[in-house]
Amino acid sequence: MPATKPDLKFDDQGVCSACRSYENRKEIAWNQRRIELHEILEKYKGRNGGNWDCIVPVSGGKDSTYQVVRVLQLGLNPLCVTATTCDLSDIGRRNIQNIKNLGVDYVEFSPNPVVRRKLNKIGLEQVGDISWPEHVGIFTIPVRAAVQFGIPLLVWGENSQNEYGGPAAASANNILNRAWLEEFGGLLGMRVSDLVGIEDLKERDLIPYTYPTDDELQRVGVTGLFLGHYIPWDGYSNALIAQATGFETLSTTVEGSVVNYENLDNHQTGIHDYFKFLKFGFGRATDIACLHLRRGRITREDALDMVRRHDGRFPWTYLGKSLEDILEPLDMTVDQFVKICDRFTNKKIFRRDANGNLLKDRHGSLSKVNDDNT
Repeated sequence: MPATKPDLKFDDQGVCSACRSYENRKEIAWNQRRIELHEILEKYKGRNGGNWDCIVPVSGGKDSTYQVVRVLQLGLNPLCVTATTCDLSDIGRRNIQNIKNLGVDYVEFSPNPVVRRKLNKIGLEQVGDISWPEHVGIFTIPVRAAVQFGIPLLVWGENSQNEYGGPAAASANNILNRAWLEEFGGLLGMRVSDLVGIEDLKERDLIPYTYPTDDELQRVGVTGLFLGHYIPWDGYSNALIAQATGFETLSTTVEGSVVNYENLDNHQTGIHDYFKFLKFGFGRATDIACLHLRRGRITREDALDMVRRHDGRFPWTYLGKSLEDILEPLDMTVDQFVKICDRFTNKKIFRRDANGNLLKDRHGSLSKVNDDNT
């Protein structure tokens, strides 16, 4: 991982905090954590009789498929809630259907597409994230569903940045309040309330992206936990388990990645990952290579070779859809898109000519000053 990754810390031996966190897993008493998980879930299982035990936020991807498999194994009766992606792919739709076929009740919320297109464009132009409404909605919509259906417990997947398993594990103050949610909500500094009046957006247009009030959360007692805190989390093993239960992958690697089993649902993901590369000098290929490197599956030399081959390619296509077609709903041309890309590019980490202009190859891709991620 490069030092440009936000919030990443390196110790005096040059090892990053993500690697140290993974090393510390061997010190964790996982059997005890499983016992803790069962004790927590018993408080919510069959609590109301006539209601679901929990909400599982799902996208249809490998991890959320794995979440549903584990929750069913734990004996829970979940309500699965999907906040649909901004530009759902065919394989994404099939994988959503596969989760339903696992034998669960399922709610799929599709926000107003006219409003969403406006938010896609605003997100891209103002914070460099075309999928800003999706990244907010995956946190707000399941929580709104928890309030709407009176279901206190949400079971998330990966442990994210929370080192304590989520509020449900706390001995006190276990309410999932607005302050806790906003820490993980993907806002990137752009508050939902700031959008009122932009592109004629009204407060009522932004309901799906607005957290419930603290009073509403308190009334239902909404709380959450991360399965990844109680069960060792690994995307690759999750993918294997998901595939064994019907999850579908591609026949080749996903553009900008080094695997074929993730980020299969949204045609905009290639743009999102490319902007991460422009801002910080690394993309999804680096993320995945590091995950496998930490687990001893590949060497650092192999990881660097994979990254050089796949990271940072200009996103002409994603999941077989052309950039022109992806941008068309935003009423944006490729030339306009390139200008936005250049505006968000960190000029310090990419090669430039004598006049300070970014150097690009014939495919429009940039090259880093240091291509070994140092």
